[in-house]
Amino acid sequence: MPINHVFEAALELQRFCESQQYRFCFIGAVALQRWGDPRVTQDADLTLLTGFGEEERFISTLVGHFRPRRSDAAEFALRNRVLLLLATNDVPIDIALGGLPFETRTIDRASPWQIKPGTRILTCSAEDLIVHKAFANRGQDWPDIERVLMRQMNRLNVDLIFEELRPLLQLKEEPEIEERLRKMIEEEQANG
Repeated sequence: MPINHVFEAALELQRFCESQQYRFCFIGAVALQRWGDPRVTQDADLTLLTGFGEEERFISTLVGHFRPRRSDAAEFALRNRVLLLLATNDVPIDIALGGLPFETRTIDRASPWQIKPGTRILTCSAEDLIVHKAFANRGQDWPDIERVLMRQMNRLNVDLIFEELRPLLQLKEEPEIEERLRKMIEEEQANG
């Protein structure tokens, strides 16, 4: 697989995180390239384990190395738990400031994905990608989930997906998301 500009940005961010000994993994469209069908993406999404209360230290270090996409990037990140930066090749980078137990477990379960010989990117598992996307519940997330299910259904730990998703949906107070995902999984299992 040739390295495109988004993977170049992801590798730059990964090298920086490794140099700082940060705990992290790629989520979103970069992980979808691994677990679902490749689609065009313009940014790299990463979960960075900051915990709660230490975010400013991480933000300061990252903003000192990468260009912010907003003049109030640090304040925005503290309010919304997402730091919006640019890689040196101008690819947008979205860094989720992780602190929930699910985010810790996502990083614990992450594994390297070889994008070319000798080059690997650390991505979340297929199960955790599904949980992230179902929880986000945006229009594009459901077709993305469908693509992951089509490619990975026989290898997925479905119980783990619901075990992780249920408490998040209780926080969000949107239990209907679980039912929608369950129906998608049942349909894919029936087609498999």
